[in-house]
This record gives sequence, structure tokens and C-alpha cells, in this order.
Amino acid sequence: MYDLVSNNPNPIINYEGVSKNITGLGFQEEGKWMYTGGEDCSARIWDLRSSSFQCQRIFQVSAPVNCVCLHPNQAELIVGDQSGVIHLWDLRSDHNEQLIPEAEASVQDVAIDQDGTYMAAVNNKGHCYIWTLTGGVGDEPTRLNPRHKLSAHKRYVLRCKFSPDSTLLVTTSADQTARVWKTTDFSEVQVLQHEAKRWVWDAAFSADSQYIFTASSDGVARLWNVSTGAVEREYQGHQKAVTALAFRDEVLSIS
Repeated sequence: MYDLVSNNPNPIINYEGVSKNITGLGFQEEGKWMYTGGEDCSARIWDLRSSSFQCQRIFQVSAPVNCVCLHPNQAELIVGDQSGVIHLWDLRSDHNEQLIPEAEASVQDVAIDQDGTYMAAVNNKGHCYIWTLTGGVGDEPTRLNPRHKLSAHKRYVLRCKFSPDSTLLVTTSADQTARVWKTTDFSEVQVLQHEAKRWVWDAAFSADSQYIFTASSDGVARLWNVSTGAVEREYQGHQKAVTALAFRDEVLSIS
């Protein structure tokens, strides 16, 4: 873990105990704990308030973990693995449920919108599955209700992200495109493709949901106008593929 406020380029904390690649991570909204998923077939909870910085809880699955996603209720962790299983781990009860949207199709990414209304999952067959969510309040577990199956891409789908206003979903793929879908009916509204024609690994929305950043195998990150589908800006400097990105531009209020 690095301190962005300081000029120290070295990590301030090293988290030990994971034997293989970490494929996803995130933070509880109040910064109390961090979660990770990895190729050691586990998802882990790390207590950030502890001086020992050790793993607090482990959720073991039978295949390498590709992705982890925290429900907006901060109480359920969604874990997708290479065998095609989506695990819903309830952190309150330690109970878990399993969902297999498509047999023998590796789950590449999962996402839940900020309202907790929709969940999306994408796989290596080019498909995107959508569920509407109910429950998840108090001690009640979240229930998933199937809504759509999209033939989103011709090749691997790598990432899926909902816009902050929950009106759009973006998917990225090895087919060299990012595609934007309306959440009202999950129809396609935009195809983002650059002439470089390289894998699109990741994407992130601006806070107003009007722009999308993408990361590509040509080492360039791009800013797209969602309405026009045009590239507004390019960010160059990497010598190899850009495989992940994050963006934050919301105004923070100080009380």
C-alpha cells in the first residue's frame, strides 16, 4: 500500500500471506477494511485498523478468483472465478450462495451499480449477464433476479462497469472495442473503437457519467465522449499494455 499524500515512492505497508497473483481489490467505504481476490482460489478481508495488517477472514473457493466486487450495502462480497461460478459471500452471517450463469465459461468481471439495483457479470465467451437485485437491507440477503443475457462481444469480455448515475453499463473486450449499454432496456448506445485496434482492458466513468476512460494494449489511455463516441484526449507514456485504471473527479464536501 502506498501513501499518495507523501513523496515517498516506496510502499508503506506490505500485505503478506498470498501465494499467487492478486486479481482484484477494493476498500470498504469507511476505510475500515480492504478486500482482495486472487489466483490462490480465495477472497480475503484485511483489517486496516489493525497495526499488524494481517488477513482477518478468508473465503476459499475451488478455482482461481478473477474478480471481486463489494455490494453497496458493504455487507456482501461478490466473487467470480475461472470455473464459471459467482459466489455471494454474506459477511454478516458468513453464509454463501453460488450462481453459475453459463457452464464452463470463466467469469471475468462482476459489477453492481451504486444504487444496488443491477448486477452485471461478463465471461470469456463474450456474454454479459444482468440481474436485478432485491433485498440486501439490514440482515436480509440480496436476491438476484435474472433480467438479460447480452451477446456483448465477439471475444473475451474483460471488464464491466456501471455509470455513477446507474443509467449506463460499459463492457470492454479482446475484440478491440468498448461498448456502452442503456440500463433501461440494455440496448447498445455506443461502440468505442480506436483505429489502433488493440484489446481494451479496462474502463472508468467520469462522475457525471458523460465520459469514459479506457485502457488499451497499445499503452494508451483514452477519454471518450459517451454521447458522440469521439476520443477527446489521449494519455501516453506507458511502454506496454495498460491493463487497469481508476478515476475520481467528484467534489468532496468538507464539513
